[in-house]
Amino acid sequence: MAGITRTPAKRRLPGQFWVLWAATLINRAGGFVIIFLTIYLTTRRGFSESAAGLVIGLYGVGGAVGVTVAGHLTDRWGRRPVALLTLGASCVLMLVLGLVHAPAAIMAAALLLGAAAEGARPALGAMITDIVPDEDRMRAFGTYYWAINLGFTVAAVAAGFAARAGYFTLFAVDAATTAAAAVLIAWRIRETRPAVVEHTREQGSVRTVLRDRVFLGFVACNLLVALMMMQHTSMLPLAMISDGLSSETFGLVIAVNGVLIVAGQLGVSRLLAARRPALVMPLSAVMIGLGFGLTAFAHTPLAYTGTVIVWTLGEMLNAPSNAALLAGLSPVAMRGRYQGAFSLSWQVASFLAPTVGGAVRDHAGNTALWLGCLGAGLVAAAWSLLAAPARDRRMAALAPPAAETALTKIEL
Repeated sequence: MAGITRTPAKRRLPGQFWVLWAATLINRAGGFVIIFLTIYLTTRRGFSESAAGLVIGLYGVGGAVGVTVAGHLTDRWGRRPVALLTLGASCVLMLVLGLVHAPAAIMAAALLLGAAAEGARPALGAMITDIVPDEDRMRAFGTYYWAINLGFTVAAVAAGFAARAGYFTLFAVDAATTAAAAVLIAWRIRETRPAVVEHTREQGSVRTVLRDRVFLGFVACNLLVALMMMQHTSMLPLAMISDGLSSETFGLVIAVNGVLIVAGQLGVSRLLAARRPALVMPLSAVMIGLGFGLTAFAHTPLAYTGTVIVWTLGEMLNAPSNAALLAGLSPVAMRGRYQGAFSLSWQVASFLAPTVGGAVRDHAGNTALWLGCLGAGLVAAAWSLLAAPARDRRMAALAPPAAETALTKIEL
């Protein structure tokens, strides 16, 4: 009928994306080792709390090296070989970590496991960026992020039951699910690296990334957000204990984060599908900063739960828009290295958050720490807002021509 405009049906995400989604869910649902590693080291291997913390720190150091090296190899070797190599190595190293007893061997295994496990991130991120068209990435990454959190929630619940059969069961099941994810990718995923990359002699180098001011500003801004987010596992438990609340209460309060994400992330992703990622980021930073800032005034379980709800909503806005913005800012020939550089900001935050947070709390007090998080959130929001035009211009400049996009859809 004349005068009636039909709304186009929502596009289905590519089949290969759903294979990666399923592989990630399987892998994360068995991700027991990191959740229980500190308890395992202190109760079964006789490590002190500080020594166990050192092992966790070595895992983080390995992760920083892993994402950097794997990001480079993802562009050079291809996404699929690096994903399979890192997942396969993770499987073996998890079993090694569960079998060795000597402190030096445990530390070495944790270091190498961190490099392998975290090294899978750039390859998987580049795969999704290759597979999903620009206009669908917000929805795709939101759906992917939902799978990660659903898997983590399943792992957190199931790990306690698995531990009853012996702590080595945790390592064995984690290794088995990692192996299953690798097999699924090997079976159903072909190499996703665009042909233009395979035939490009000069793909750039780390110097190219370091000269990209728009991207480095994005990474630095994410570091501020990551420093806030990491406080929920480092300083938030201490704040609640200082208020006379139990560790069990902390567990229940922090579980609200996972429940909200699993229940609401898909709906949020649909709402964000048509939004500009560069403009969603400032709002997410404000909400994350506000949630952690309000912790300064929380002293009861209900009040702490309220703060978790606020920053979780910010996290739900942040994750898909962050990933879509990262994909849009990454040149096709360097997606692996850009993914690795971005992942490095999270690895740095995992080390700095407890260090800086503990120092602020010790020397300036609990209130100063949380109000400092609010300040960091406002700075990150202002930074993102001011940088939005430059980020939009960069994404438009790097977007593939319409003809190339149509060809990619046909191939998928």
